[in-house]
Amino acid sequence: MFQYLCLNAIAEKGLKVFSDNYKVTDKIENADAVLVRSAKMHDMELPASVKAVARAGAGVNNIPVKEYAEKGIVVFNTPGANANGVKELVLAGLFLAARDIVGGIEWVSSQTELEGIDKRAEKEKKQFAGHEIAGKKLGIIGLGAIGAMVANSASALGMEVYGYDPYISIDAAWSLSRAIKHITNIDDIYAECDYITIHVPLLETTTHMVNKAAFEKMKDGVVLLNFARDLLVDEQALLEAIDAGKVRKYVTDFANPTVVGHKNVLVTPHLGASTEESEENCAVMAAKEIRNYLENGNIKNSVNYPNCDMGICTAVGRIAINHKNVPNMLGKLTKLLGDQGVNISDLTNKSKGEYAYSLIDLECAITKETLDALNAVEGVFRVRVIK
Repeated sequence: MFQYLCLNAIAEKGLKVFSDNYKVTDKIENADAVLVRSAKMHDMELPASVKAVARAGAGVNNIPVKEYAEKGIVVFNTPGANANGVKELVLAGLFLAARDIVGGIEWVSSQTELEGIDKRAEKEKKQFAGHEIAGKKLGIIGLGAIGAMVANSASALGMEVYGYDPYISIDAAWSLSRAIKHITNIDDIYAECDYITIHVPLLETTTHMVNKAAFEKMKDGVVLLNFARDLLVDEQALLEAIDAGKVRKYVTDFANPTVVGHKNVLVTPHLGASTEESEENCAVMAAKEIRNYLENGNIKNSVNYPNCDMGICTAVGRIAINHKNVPNMLGKLTKLLGDQGVNISDLTNKSKGEYAYSLIDLECAITKETLDALNAVEGVFRVRVIK
């Protein structure tokens, strides 16, 4: 029997993925796995029982990923599960920036005298006039699941779309419309595009990637959209660019004291994945990842360990080992098993940065003595018996 803890409300459709061999718990000390959305985990002390954390969403900045890796805790996310919801909000952001729809709605709502409102509206509407997006150039920084969907949809709406992503995956490349222009230099996005939208993860290398130098390269009157992470943009430099007329509008999904209330900034309260469908898709994917890992030892969509899949175990036994990615580690592990008289029928060893994962099928059940010996190997974080 496995137990899981939900730190946030998780869509019921996702929880139904768990079989009768699972039960929910409200005690962290009993949990084999944790499901989370926005709860902050940096100050949480996880017990040794916790083997996996699944974030029902893409971003994992609320989870101490490296710390958990060194405890042998695999952290999953759900890339692409909320992509359509975010894509639709980005498209809404494009329209809101192009046409002063918000200003128009606010003006109508402010009218206390309803008599003759139709005539006043006709007179005043010119102050809310905007532009059409068809024929305009859209630059997309990051062509992952969301960026690729935005690119295709914007192209279908008649925009001239430029995409920049030096690390584009094969799947993303295949999913892109042939009308998308692949750009190899991000400066070309800044120089050419009327609208720019950002769809990259927040890393040390991407923090404040859109900065003063970037704004100086942009066209006057550019519109910037940010539905990825607020720290991707140097917001002090952004406000200076808005006040100088360089940036016409900034549309973001991240409310913070720097941008809220500033002229020509439209802020939504982190609504990107706030759709029933997105929440259900994320919950289902997270639950499936947890099940596959706990029951089979397989890893898919981890942010701190490599993907690894050996299917369902048909051998007598299977063990999973989370360890450092160092030379001769696999040699040490297999030699130890051989010295203990344990024969290996199959194995997979994968690495991701500093960390590695070995999944080993055995021709006999493993003993506690052998498990203790494996756990004692320097650089091993966790040894788990799958079968």
